[in-house]
Order: sequence, then structure tokens, then C-alpha cells
Amino acid sequence: MFFRKPKPIGPVDFLIVGLGNPGKKYEGTRHNAGFMAIDVLANRLGVKLDRLKYKSLCCQVELGDKRCLLMKPQTFMNNSGEAVQEAARFYKIPAERVLVLFDDISLPPGKLRIRRKGSDGGHNGIKSIIYLLNSDQFPRVKIGVGKKPHPDYDLASWVLSGFSKPDQQLMLEAYDKAADAVELLVKGETDKAMNLYNG
Repeated sequence: MFFRKPKPIGPVDFLIVGLGNPGKKYEGTRHNAGFMAIDVLANRLGVKLDRLKYKSLCCQVELGDKRCLLMKPQTFMNNSGEAVQEAARFYKIPAERVLVLFDDISLPPGKLRIRRKGSDGGHNGIKSIIYLLNSDQFPRVKIGVGKKPHPDYDLASWVLSGFSKPDQQLMLEAYDKAADAVELLVKGETDKAMNLYNG
């Protein structure tokens, strides 16, 4: 009888990390834009992030000729670096091949900004990753979620709030573009991704 040989599970080339907070309470909130973009990418690839490892829901996928680990850290946003550090250490992945997708309040809803590296910009999830990887040299896809309605508005309340109906549509389009950008970044086509998607 003929059996198809299973695909070899080789080492991982890239970590693709969407940031957010775990649990029903946080679904659909601004702070979970990274989770939602990763879900769109996973859906497109026909996979589910249903394995709990490295303090994350994760699964392995192939993008082009690269094997990638999709990750949604389950540590809560402020400790995202714990999950990233654990997986990066296990697979010996340098910071340059850790790609992070996350929400950015300085960009209008639905706009993207791709960066090769950079500071944390006041984002606690990124701060945690920089601290625990001891590097800010990782590429990232910032997903605009809109700024606070007025300066006195509590930041935590804002990022843990949901989107208006019109903004929800913009965000769906942004998650799609973010998934497209990830595919280009993994192929090494960073300039192309920046030209196409930086809003």
C-alpha cells in the first residue's frame, strides 16, 4: 500500500508574531489588531493557531520557501516578549527574522506603516520584546487604530475599546494588506512592501 511521506518539519526561518490580549473580553479591541491580522493570514493559508507552545497559540506554515511560526502570545500585551524570547531561543532565530504586527494609535484606522526596526514608540508589547530580545532590530507592521478622541481620554480605555462600524471595514482591509505585507517581508522584499503599503 502506498503512503505519502509526511512533509519534514524542519527548523523555523521566521517568527511572525501578532500582538494582542488573550480572552473573549478583548476580542475585537484596538489593542488586538495584531491578533486579527495574524488570523487573516492563517485563514488565507488554511491553518488554525491552535497549538499552545512558547506561551503562545501558534502553528507552522510555509510562505514561499520559508518555514514560519505564526504566534499569538497568550501572556497579555505587556509581557509579549516572554513568548517571543522563548520561541526565538528555541529556534535560534535572530531579531532580524522576528516579524511583529501590532496596533498603532498614531496612525488613522486602517493605515499601515512598515519598519525595518525602531524604538517601542510607547507600545508596551514592543517594549517587552525589545527588552527580552535585547534588540530593536526586528521588522514590524504597525496597524493604525486611530488616536484618542481627546488628549485627556484614558489610553488604556481607548486601546481596549472596539471600532465603529465604518472603522471596522477599514480595519478588515488593513488586516488583508498586513497579510500581503508579511508575505513580501518574508521573501526579503521589504522595500516593495513599504512602497505598496505604507500609508
